[in-house]
Amino acid sequence: MLRRDNREERREERHEDRGLGRAGGGGATHYQMRQKMFAIGDDFWIENDRGKKVYKVDGKALRVRSTLILEDRNGREVAKIQERMLRVKDSMEIEDANGNRVGMVKKALITPVRERWTVKIKNGPDLDVQGNILDHEYSIGEGRDKVAEVSKKWFRIRDSYGIEIDPGQDDAVILAIAIAIDEMAHPTR
Repeated sequence: MLRRDNREERREERHEDRGLGRAGGGGATHYQMRQKMFAIGDDFWIENDRGKKVYKVDGKALRVRSTLILEDRNGREVAKIQERMLRVKDSMEIEDANGNRVGMVKKALITPVRERWTVKIKNGPDLDVQGNILDHEYSIGEGRDKVAEVSKKWFRIRDSYGIEIDPGQDDAVILAIAIAIDEMAHPTR
């Protein structure tokens, strides 16, 4: 037990040293999301690290399949996340505001120790998602290069987790990936 506590303390210190969960952490953008505590038809806000509402997730009701719309704070659609039916593997498609597919999130069939997911990006490199998905402790990356990290440990607020997105990434797409993973990993909530 003592060994585990020491590891967790060292990990938190490393996160603090890198500035995770705070403004100014190497130019990365930070967001706070509520753990999926909603049903299709419910809405929730994604806040930045200063507590300002930046994106709204609109759970569209009265649809045959699970559909979530990511809107900016002015109500403009920036992405649509929807479940794909009739596939062997679980998958959710991400479309831009014009209805063009920008990504497909898929759960890997074979997972050795931790869960592994892949994201097929239409005009870019595929992304790997690895870590503890159920506990919101995972990274999104291009091979060995991390482009985003998700963690519950950055916030003391119950049922919240943070997303740190590296500079140069499309924040809306990365947030849509995290939302799709949350939706697929916790289908009964």
